[in-house]
Amino acid sequence: MAAQKTTKASATNGEPDLAIVRIAPETSFKNKAYGALKDAILKMDIYATPEPVMLDERALSERLGVSRTPIREAIAMLEQDGFVKTVPRRGIVVVRKTKAEIVDMIRAWAALESMAARMITTTARKKDISALRLFFKDFNKDRLPQDHRVEYSKANIAFHQALIALSESPTLVDMTNDILLHVRGFRQLTIGRTDRTAISLPEHLAIIEALEERDTELAEKRARDHTLGLALYVETHGQELFE
Repeated sequence: MAAQKTTKASATNGEPDLAIVRIAPETSFKNKAYGALKDAILKMDIYATPEPVMLDERALSERLGVSRTPIREAIAMLEQDGFVKTVPRRGIVVVRKTKAEIVDMIRAWAALESMAARMITTTARKKDISALRLFFKDFNKDRLPQDHRVEYSKANIAFHQALIALSESPTLVDMTNDILLHVRGFRQLTIGRTDRTAISLPEHLAIIEALEERDTELAEKRARDHTLGLALYVETHGQELFE
């Protein structure tokens, strides 16, 4: 490995005197592995089964085409971020939250999504708001969501992600990405329950209607109440969702 050189930035023109360490080229493999693994984890449905989701270091190394060193470094970064944890004599497990933690996350999502709805009513283009209806174009009184749960579940998740994205707030997107893995998992679980699925579509369409009418207060309230309804459902029926 090439020796790393430490240089000092000029202190002229009021700039601070900083000790800067040259970035080693090898770090790119660690960062790329971290990005690839984080992206893969975020796309997982880790609550689909009560069994723990395990990661194998050797298999990851082979699939990513890098040595095990950057994989270990990436795993350490993911562990620091709270995505995985190393269990002695078992291996690397993707972290799942408790019911109380999930409820707390969903409530946080409700606050963030309601703010997104508020922002959409003041900044989004009419055609972009109306495009939200396309997520549910295949569902109606003759093709009920509860009769096509897998398809509707995908549309449901995509709608909520699109709602956040339409706010055009990088901060809201980043904040919801951090909790998306867990909130998405429970949205998918609850959408399989007839009582939740039956009310989901009308609530989504009501949110879109308020957005189209530029009714800021109503859009914010409907978005918040919709997600808080999920929080209440998980709080009440959380244990049943794995049965």
